[in-house]
Amino acid sequence: MKIAVLTDSETATGFRLGGLEVHTAQSEDEARERLAEMIETDDFALIAVDEGLLPEPHEAVERVMRGRDLPVLLPFTSLAQAFAAGGEDATDYMRRLVKSTIGYDIKL
Repeated sequence: MKIAVLTDSETATGFRLGGLEVHTAQSEDEARERLAEMIETDDFALIAVDEGLLPEPHEAVERVMRGRDLPVLLPFTSLAQAFAAGGEDATDYMRRLVKSTIGYDIKL
């Protein structure tokens, strides 16, 4: 059993760099279809689903999941969604992350 991610093509790159199997979709309808296909293969133990692409993944595939324990569906907020909600922007986040990792503040 594998772990997979369902997200948009922009966010997919980071997950691929992390070594995860990534499936992409461009619309909510396409994401719903792709997720149903992934569930029906019985290859996955966990599927992380981008909430910006498919807001309610459990409800979207309720019929397909009936009688199944796996995969576990894990909704996550993409970086674009998180930064769009307000608060700090991506540059400030990256500066803080780099500083906490290497101990130096750099200008991006």
